[in-house]
Amino acid sequence: MRIFLWHVHGSWTTTFVQGKHEYFVPVLPDRPPDGLGRARTWEWPSSVVEVSLEEAGSLDVDVLVLQRPSELHHLARRWLRRVPGRDVPAIYLEHNCPELPVTSTDHVAKDRKDVVVVHVTHFNDLFWDTGVTRRRVIEHGVVDPGLRYSGDLPRAAVVVNEPLRRGRAVGQDLYDDFRRTIPLDLFGMATEPLGGVDLPQAAMFDEAARRRVYLHPVRWTSLGLSLIEAMQLGMPVIALGTTEVVDAVPPGAGVVSNRLDVLHAALRRLCEEPEEAAEMGRIARRSALGRFGLARFLSDWDAVLEEVTA
Repeated sequence: MRIFLWHVHGSWTTTFVQGKHEYFVPVLPDRPPDGLGRARTWEWPSSVVEVSLEEAGSLDVDVLVLQRPSELHHLARRWLRRVPGRDVPAIYLEHNCPELPVTSTDHVAKDRKDVVVVHVTHFNDLFWDTGVTRRRVIEHGVVDPGLRYSGDLPRAAVVVNEPLRRGRAVGQDLYDDFRRTIPLDLFGMATEPLGGVDLPQAAMFDEAARRRVYLHPVRWTSLGLSLIEAMQLGMPVIALGTTEVVDAVPPGAGVVSNRLDVLHAALRRLCEEPEEAAEMGRIARRSALGRFGLARFLSDWDAVLEEVTA
């Protein structure tokens, strides 16, 4: 199958393009957000082909995967010179949970009979109002980074992009509070103002896995791929019990709570008990490989792709 999609979410796309299909991604000079082309910090297979604006109009496409309102409203027509859902089968992949308040959660693809909405978590599916639009849930998949956990550093790792811009949504205001219990290391893009570092993915995995625990102080985002990756690395998880996290982290894989005193106590305990931390990490890895493995993810996507193109 020939699939056209924008490079929007690098980690998610890295897993998606591991499938058996051909993938076409728009590219523009200087690689702005509407034309990033192939990833430069992830490894993508040769089946991912960059397409210029001039080439896209005559491209033979079986299905279009949309991820932003602008793609649905005008970018697809500009690039492909076709109307999503009418001239080419279309899926709207929703990565995010809705903005608050929950009384204003109409989805951009609400009440459309020509598009299928795919959510990445059941929480998101519950909260978004898509009206009569067909919808499916395909939970995240992750390319297994391998068991790398050593936990030799009694510190916590947080992986988050742009914490200053995203603020309370990603728990940025809680970092100093948690630092009173355990040294905290930030990894991700635009973390430098807070003392964080931006590393290539493989190096980040190696460094994060040396930390005793993975801390996920996120209040209101979709289920972060960084949390799943940490579990697959073999890291125990300490997390707020918000959005999909409470369902994604099984008993024994860490501590999930909305009580800060409970989370502080867990951080102290795992700092002092490396064997308990390692056992939690083993449980986390087994669970994440089973639930968020590559084979299940690609199989789920193949089923939806066949459905919309039938």
